[in-house]
Amino acid sequence: MFKRHKSLPSERKREIFSQGVTGSMLRNDLRNFHCLSQLVLSTGPLKAAPVSKHSKTLHFEIEILDAQTRKQICIVDKVVQTSTIHDVKQKFHKECPQWYPSQVGLQLEQGGPFLKDYISIQSIAASSIVTLYFTDLGQQVSWTTVFLAEYTGPLLIYLLFYLRIPYIYDMKESSGRLRHPVVHLACFCHCIHYIRYLLETLFVHKVSAGHTPLKNLIKGCAFYWGFTSWIAYYINHPQYTPPSFGNRQVAVSAINFLICEAGNHFINVILAHPNHTGINACFPSPNYNPFTWMFFLVSCPNYTYEIGSWISFTIMTQTLPVGIFTLLMSIQMSLWAQKKHKIYLKKFSSYMHRKSAMIPFIL
Repeated sequence: MFKRHKSLPSERKREIFSQGVTGSMLRNDLRNFHCLSQLVLSTGPLKAAPVSKHSKTLHFEIEILDAQTRKQICIVDKVVQTSTIHDVKQKFHKECPQWYPSQVGLQLEQGGPFLKDYISIQSIAASSIVTLYFTDLGQQVSWTTVFLAEYTGPLLIYLLFYLRIPYIYDMKESSGRLRHPVVHLACFCHCIHYIRYLLETLFVHKVSAGHTPLKNLIKGCAFYWGFTSWIAYYINHPQYTPPSFGNRQVAVSAINFLICEAGNHFINVILAHPNHTGINACFPSPNYNPFTWMFFLVSCPNYTYEIGSWISFTIMTQTLPVGIFTLLMSIQMSLWAQKKHKIYLKKFSSYMHRKSAMIPFIL
């Protein structure tokens, strides 16, 4: 009995000790859980790990056939979706070095239009295999070269006639006659015109980076150089007859010529830096410069001023070659103006309903 009663206090102590240990463990667990929850809340919501996508890049195979014989020339493979016609021409040149990219004309079908360099392959591909037809465009020259050659020639040719170099006019007749002031003024105006052309080609106009066949350069130079020779020969001839109404006719025409030249320059500056609203292009609008107010009346004021310059030059010199050149230029520019006017009507119909193409209220 004594041993039994003696064991009770010891067992009671064990129970109390075990309960104390268990309580302390529970308090520790609660404290740890509270710290963990605070840590999770401070770090924010859990983000799912990004899933890596393994996308396959689609490649095209370009089969290039001769446009006349339909025979296969080569196959350009591993062409990615973002490639353009320009990229295809570069790869085609590596396969066939005898054809430079500027000589390569590619068509989607025989007899169709040549594809522009900026067109993407993905936009014309119906499947992974694309068939294009090749045409040799021949020797090509850049547009900048064309314009510089067309405008440099008239400038130098006119000066040769103005200086009356030997073997053009009779030397005795040239030295024995004094030239009328309009001859010097005509040389000045003619040089101003083509110097402006050259400077605008180099510093104002955004000339296309494309190319044109060599025959177009030859035709352009033949037209400008030939007419300049004819015009300069008559105006600088020792027997040249001054205008019928004398200095008044010359002065008024010269002032109008300079006004048209200035207007043409300011219009070209605006056309080279068009206005934009967001990503949409807007029709060129006039500004504080009075020369730009011609945009209120016509859609192509640069052609209006150009024709005005040549009409003024014709009246100032009163010569037949200048009149014929002015007539031909007027016909050509009216065709260009009407073509551009139609394009403007489609893009900017709300701005164009009251405008003419080149001549206010007439054309």
